[in-house]
Amino acid sequence: MGSLAVLAKQMGFRVTGSDVNVYPPMSTQLEAEGIEILEGYSAKHLEPTPDQVIIGNALSRGNAAVEYVIEKGLSYISGPQWLAESVLRDKWVLGVAGTHGKTTTSAILAWILEFAGLRPGFLIGGVTKNFSESARLGGSQFFVVEADEYDSAFFDKRSKFIHYAPRTAVLNNLEFDHADIFKNLEEIEKQFHHLVRTIPGNGAIISPYEDSEIEKVMGMGCWSKRQLFGVNLPESSCEKIALETGKLWNALLDGEQGNEFQLFKYVEASGEITRSEGLVRWNQSGQHNVRNAMAAVAAANHVGVDLSLATKALEKFEGVKRRMEFCGTGNGVNVYDDFAHHPTAIKTTLDGFAAKLGSSKNSQRLVAVIEPRSATMKSGIHQDKLSQACHSADEVVWYKSDDMGLDFELLTSSLGVPSRVFNSVDEIVTLLAETCSSGDNVIIMSNGGFEGIHEKLLTSLKSIEMTQN
Repeated sequence: MGSLAVLAKQMGFRVTGSDVNVYPPMSTQLEAEGIEILEGYSAKHLEPTPDQVIIGNALSRGNAAVEYVIEKGLSYISGPQWLAESVLRDKWVLGVAGTHGKTTTSAILAWILEFAGLRPGFLIGGVTKNFSESARLGGSQFFVVEADEYDSAFFDKRSKFIHYAPRTAVLNNLEFDHADIFKNLEEIEKQFHHLVRTIPGNGAIISPYEDSEIEKVMGMGCWSKRQLFGVNLPESSCEKIALETGKLWNALLDGEQGNEFQLFKYVEASGEITRSEGLVRWNQSGQHNVRNAMAAVAAANHVGVDLSLATKALEKFEGVKRRMEFCGTGNGVNVYDDFAHHPTAIKTTLDGFAAKLGSSKNSQRLVAVIEPRSATMKSGIHQDKLSQACHSADEVVWYKSDDMGLDFELLTSSLGVPSRVFNSVDEIVTLLAETCSSGDNVIIMSNGGFEGIHEKLLTSLKSIEMTQN
């Protein structure tokens, strides 16, 4: 919604918005754009009468602002529909979908197109460090959009991405999530197939090799050209897959670190396979980010960006805020912020960081501080997966709010690493300040603001450092 507000402002509209507890980096971006943020959902925020009200999917009937809009007969629309009708019409849309990696892959893709001089428009669900904003109209026919499967609004229960009609579509992965609106994985697969139905025959669907859930979706019907990507696939398999599909991308890397890898492109033409390659050295880590990069390179290639130029762009990609973002150091303790919303995201982040530490992990502890804030994690559906996700950490600290259905006693006993549970952010800060030593790495994982724990922890650590000095 914040990114939509930015686009509307760039189109020349006067934009205001109502929300509760807006936090950085989106709050600071909106303020920088001159967009007024009104706290709460008072009907008074809709006076004088706006020409258009865009209602986010977090709101439902009973909300004071929503009730006012309906009672007064104001013109209202969902965010995805407004984007489709006002911005995406006549654009070549590059949509990035999947349970994980949407924001990072969208950010990488937009940056590759920018680096290639294509001046893309984009809407990304986070603030990328290569751009000063999370959304812009752009100066060309190309528009990159993070394509979410969540529903559009209380009055439009279609997945957001149904509105976007991408010509180039990335399907990064597919797992069960959003338990508040989907009963099971099959319901999500159905929505993904609805997306596949909107992609033209001369478009491209880019997805990982041998992803069983995505293959189920494709088995329901596919009318577009496909490109697959994989990691450490053998040469013989690459040529065979390329003969079957027409194009394959493969990354070769050692271990999980992922800050350097060879990227290969296999293309079939008249029964013959041609191969091109490029070396990537960048400041991102983890095999999951290698996969994000491959998907973005493939999507950029579909609109004409060659492999050599794309690899150069990757070397200058600076990352996305709140995706393993370094916050600072206090008393020798490094503090990171990560937007974790699912056990798989937690696992890939921790595994990747542990691989980056390598042999130094013996002297540098990895401490994960986790707020299971998403509706799916809070419900307890991923109880077992959460236990398995944290094995790379040396210690795990859990934040438990009153509305969580997780069994934390079972969770901590089955974790396999030291684990503690708190229902107070201040208590977590006190624990970490007292027990962390110089060289330790604290990764704070939440898809919310987490009551400003990052700043509180750094302040406490720096205070101890000043006292000791």
